[in-house]
Amino acid sequence: MHPSYRTLALIVAAALFMENLDGTIIATALPAIARDFGVAPLSLNLAITAYLLSLCIFIPISGWAADRFGARRVFSGAIVVFMAGSVACAAANGPETLVMARILQGMGGAMMVPVGRLVILRAVPKGELIKALTWLTIPALLGPVMGPPIGGFIVTFHDWRWIFLINIPVGILGLFLAHRYIPHIRAEGVAKLDGIGFMLTACGLAALVFTFEAVGRSSLAPLTLVFIALFGVAALLGYAFHARRHPAPLVNLTLLKVSTYRLAILGGSLFRIGIGALPILLPLLLQLGFGMSAFASGLITFASAAGALVMKGATQLVLKAFGFRRVLIVNGILSGVIMMGYALFQPGLPQTIIFTALLFGGMLRSLQFTALNALSYADIGDSAMSSASTFSAMMQQLALSLGAGTAAFTLHMTLATRGHAGLQAGDFQPAYLIVGGLVILSALMFLRLPRAAGANVSGNLSATPKAEVTVQAGTVIDGKAR
Repeated sequence: MHPSYRTLALIVAAALFMENLDGTIIATALPAIARDFGVAPLSLNLAITAYLLSLCIFIPISGWAADRFGARRVFSGAIVVFMAGSVACAAANGPETLVMARILQGMGGAMMVPVGRLVILRAVPKGELIKALTWLTIPALLGPVMGPPIGGFIVTFHDWRWIFLINIPVGILGLFLAHRYIPHIRAEGVAKLDGIGFMLTACGLAALVFTFEAVGRSSLAPLTLVFIALFGVAALLGYAFHARRHPAPLVNLTLLKVSTYRLAILGGSLFRIGIGALPILLPLLLQLGFGMSAFASGLITFASAAGALVMKGATQLVLKAFGFRRVLIVNGILSGVIMMGYALFQPGLPQTIIFTALLFGGMLRSLQFTALNALSYADIGDSAMSSASTFSAMMQQLALSLGAGTAAFTLHMTLATRGHAGLQAGDFQPAYLIVGGLVILSALMFLRLPRAAGANVSGNLSATPKAEVTVQAGTVIDGKAR
């Protein structure tokens, strides 16, 4: 890969890592923050939910903002907003101010994720896309597994406010590198913001994510959650009706007519539901089922991230040798089998076996993430990249939230069935079997994928299929129309 492409991918990956790390690190620090504020730890769960809701509300406008104001400007602005939210979190003196600061952080994170990916998609040739996107899968895998041990270390040996202040030097470095290396990419003739579409998608996504989070905590009556979920579904259906009649909808649903994009979104969402359960299941199993400390369990779960790093260099070769279809089917099934195998973890099992299983699982999941991301944009033209990136980010956030809710709901049901109050190692078996089965089902969806799908990206075949989305004129890079 050309050095400039690697540099660009690393800049975006660093910003995404900061966002992913912050999304999970706070969970470990909640008891300490609650003690400092003099409130119950459960009351601070809103600080986590507020961040997720803010992501869902502002992700839909990220693509439009990048087209309207330029990707580099929006990406840099997102880092600034995220840093400001981090400082506000560190300065919070009560639950209310912490929640407001987390909403501000979510605004910045909502712009960083899809706009950062959009920078890569527009600046990197499709022949180099897999190598660039490989770097972007690492933050998604590193953040959830590094958050708990880093948070546990900071809370144990320092003040909890440092879990937010560590974002500042990373953000400053990201701003400097973004200004120096990220090209100024924008689109001409951008339509006005689809305000009605923004309201419908924001309400729909926020309602569904809130429902999934609340199911995991059992904090609201079931009938209330059903009502909120139905409201979210109705809002999204209303957007689908609205988008068919709007000349420039906020999220372009016609992208689903592209077979590679549609299968990557649908199959990828099911895969991410399974993956979204792991950041909850693994730490709880090791801490509550095995009696480990948060720091000790974090050192073991880090094996997943290590596996992702090991696979990074081999991803391009694997996809070139076997193509997207074979990799997504075979690797997806293996990923599901490995996840189901985690149900065999018992307190007496040697830690080396657990570490090896997590390492191998991290390798497989890293390969699947990269393949899904690359396939999504294989047949998408430059003019549709911002909409495609926004839509993809929305579905990913929704799937990961559903995965977390699925894990928590399954654990609650297991406890209710077995009739004991505290979680034991055996209580995690049904959850691992269910989420592993979902991952296997996601792999089977790619049986409908053509054998030559994404060959223009993977290089698996000499004949490259034509793109299914027409590239419109008017994309502007560094001030020049191309």
